[in-house]
Parts: sequence; structure tokens; C-alpha cells
Amino acid sequence: QVQLEESGGGSVQTGGSLRLSCAASARPYSRSVLGWFRQAPGKEREFVSLVRWHGGSALYADSVKGRFTISRDNPTNMLYLQMNNLKPEDTAVYYCATGTQYSTNQRAYDYWGQGTQVTVAT
Repeated sequence: QVQLEESGGGSVQTGGSLRLSCAASARPYSRSVLGWFRQAPGKEREFVSLVRWHGGSALYADSVKGRFTISRDNPTNMLYLQMNNLKPEDTAVYYCATGTQYSTNQRAYDYWGQGTQVTVAT
């Protein structure tokens, strides 16, 4: 059983930055993709970004492209999300997940963290 734990959330002003971290207890066998998703109040969980464990091109939602950067550190099983120029619409609970498919669909991910709250004030 793999456990994922997010950290780094908090409250910032519009235009501010945060760096989210996700610690994996181990690299799940055959799970090749790491992703970030978020869920705002009253809305469905949505894709934010993904990257493969072994590297290669990352993928971003249009709403965060150019502002967010995903990265991972394989030796420590860590995943990061650098978020710059934050906007009020970025307010959400952010989740990291891992799965077997290079997909923006959350159904492709079967290990999830508990989430970390990000609040962006106007």
C-alpha cells in the first residue's frame, strides 16, 4: 500500500506563490505517472498537471499553464508543484495522485493523498 501526503498549502494574496510537495512512501509498482488535481468548493475535482516518474514532457491544464510547474525527485519519491502568480480562482484543495496512464482523467489514478488547502485572497 502506497501512501501519498501533500504539504505546503496555505493562504496567499493574489499574485503570490506557493510550492506544494507530495511525499510518496514508496514508488508504486507499475504506476508510471504522477499528477496534481484540485477541487474548489462546490465544484468537481479537476486536473492540474502531470508528469511521468521517469521524466519527459509534463502536461498542464490551460488554466495554470505558464504559472505552475510540476517536478519530481525520484530518489526521494517526491513530487512538487510550484505555483506562481496565484489567482483567487486557484483556491481549492490540491491532491497528488499516481496511476498507470498518461491521462488527465482522475479515474486513471488509484493512489491519492488527503489534500492540502490553497487559499488565494483578493
